[in-house]
Amino acid sequence: MAGYVDDKDALLRRLRKIEGQVRGIERMVEEERYCVDVLDQIAAARTALERVGLRLLESHARHCVRGGAADVDELMAAVERFSKVR
Repeated sequence: MAGYVDDKDALLRRLRKIEGQVRGIERMVEEERYCVDVLDQIAAARTALERVGLRLLESHARHCVRGGAADVDELMAAVERFSKVR
């Protein structure tokens, strides 16, 4: 079972909100809105996704990592992939 199961509904709500943000960005581009305004919205959506990712990483560390070397290696690989977002 995934470690985030208890927080699943909140995560799904947040992801749906992010999905709406991205659709809003798409509309802004279609409407040829001011570049800086579009970039601001992209930054907000990216930050929101990063927060969801951090929540998932925390959940994984608390519920899935048992302390063995393989678990720690898997966690560190996930952190490395996640941190390369920027």
